[in-house]
Amino acid sequence: HLDGDLLCYNIDKFDAPRVVVPDDDDLRARIIHEFHDSPMGAHLGREKTFAAVSRDFFWPHMYKWVRKWVRTCEICQRVKPSKSSQAPLRPLPIATEAWRSVSMDFIFGLPPDAEGRSGVLVFVDRFTKMVHLIPVRDTVTAAETAAHFIDCVFRHQGLPDSIVSDRDPRFPSAFWSSLFQLLGTKLSMSTAAHPETDGQTERVNRVLEDVLRSYATSFASWSSFLPLAEFALNNAEHASTGLTPFFANNARHPRVPALIAVGHPTAPRGSTLGGDEDGVNDMTSAAHEDVTLNAVTRSKTKKALATP
Repeated sequence: HLDGDLLCYNIDKFDAPRVVVPDDDDLRARIIHEFHDSPMGAHLGREKTFAAVSRDFFWPHMYKWVRKWVRTCEICQRVKPSKSSQAPLRPLPIATEAWRSVSMDFIFGLPPDAEGRSGVLVFVDRFTKMVHLIPVRDTVTAAETAAHFIDCVFRHQGLPDSIVSDRDPRFPSAFWSSLFQLLGTKLSMSTAAHPETDGQTERVNRVLEDVLRSYATSFASWSSFLPLAEFALNNAEHASTGLTPFFANNARHPRVPALIAVGHPTAPRGSTLGGDEDGVNDMTSAAHEDVTLNAVTRSKTKKALATP
């Protein structure tokens, strides 16, 4: 159907319209470039790139276009190692609510930026998979980590029930003590530090390292690129949830330059117009139900595959 000057395509009446891209190889290539090669695309893989493009655009055989584009991307071939088998991880209980359980880890060994920071502090919500990335020095303390947590997580989401970390068991304990001190509370904390890992931050770390290498020559400093890397990870569909972290948290997708450039006719997919609070709550609840169902299904599948 026509929406203004744009031809749009819907799978069904419940599906938000996708802009139909004309038979123009250059235009289609520019759209894929925007969602894969730009900093907001972050050179993520084939499936994530296809999910991002197909969310708002349509043309025949789009998947083949994306597959060929990613397969022949020089930067991806150069910076991404071939896949290798990973050691099995001890599974943790599946998270059942947003920001109730958070994974925490660090990446160190990066070139020092102008402020002498050579590491990244990584927080991951184990339910929605939303990521927060903070540049830090390699001498970062538990107290400094707690301050970063307040600035990036607590002020938006409040306190989780648990922090998952594979660092020295003393570090999470010191982190919680520092956090409660900074919050000015005299309450004693319950058992909240779990010195095991479910692989959440390890996977994010591997992807993030690939992303940073992909743009090593495009920015004066890796730390200046970090906010765009965080956006890219949170705007990419996650395999275990089937949703992007942005949508799992907010029941809406953020607008990106490609949508503004073509005059996309709709509000961000999943959003409601007119401030319909009940509609937003319903969509958020539905998104969380999808996350839980997909996580349980994926966990059962992994267990079945791991059983001899």
